[in-house]
Amino acid sequence: MKKNRDGRLESKVAVITGAADGIGRATAVLFAREGAKLVIADINEKGLEETITLVKDEGGSVVGKQADVSLENDVEELINLAVKTYGRIDILCNNAGITGQFLGLDQENGDDWQKVYAVNVLGAVYGVKHAAKYMREQKSGAIVNTASVAGIRAGAGLNAYSSSKAAVINFTKTAACDLGGYNIRVNAVCPGLIETGMTRPFFDLAREKGKMDKLGNRCELRRYGRPEEVALAICFLASDDASFITGQALPVDGGNTASLNMPGMKI
Repeated sequence: MKKNRDGRLESKVAVITGAADGIGRATAVLFAREGAKLVIADINEKGLEETITLVKDEGGSVVGKQADVSLENDVEELINLAVKTYGRIDILCNNAGITGQFLGLDQENGDDWQKVYAVNVLGAVYGVKHAAKYMREQKSGAIVNTASVAGIRAGAGLNAYSSSKAAVINFTKTAACDLGGYNIRVNAVCPGLIETGMTRPFFDLAREKGKMDKLGNRCELRRYGRPEEVALAICFLASDDASFITGQALPVDGGNTASLNMPGMKI
């Protein structure tokens, strides 16, 4: 068994959605290093199995379940699986998300918007709803929703995606108000440009055109981020180190939201 980094999540039970790749996978691996017991889910069964292997390589205890977070029954079963397996749930990471179709406003339709909202917004709502049922009884819990800088400012994502992530940020705040009296904290992380399965088409296109050096150059740190960097922020918010933090949306974006970020302003 590999030694924990410092055991910040020792004996905690964590549920992570969207764990087959990217930020979800990096979070699962880090949580295992920090001593958490895991229940992880994704609609991508093959990727989920790969993450399970990585978690076990870290010496972690993990159960995986294929699930579609847009379906409330799938989410409820996932939460119940965690409680059935480990007796409780301490942490919920609502990480699953989709971008939707790459269409202009004049080409978008209601079906695409509904699909994006079903995964990105309702998936988080269902997770909080069913996890909170157990967390209220425990009088403790930490929930971290994955939003995006696209939910903070325009120009960072497509219309439906950006709007859905703004909804996640607002829901994070309202849920924090509803659940604070039960000692349940609810926060969000807002990643900037990170290479994940969801953003890979952008990166593949940049590689194809020889423009990888352009990616992230409008961030104050002049680079794009890694899933592991977002996972560290999620781990902090999920841990007791953040015991007096709730209702917040933390950008993990290399400083992208720190300035007006107008074209031509960066030297």
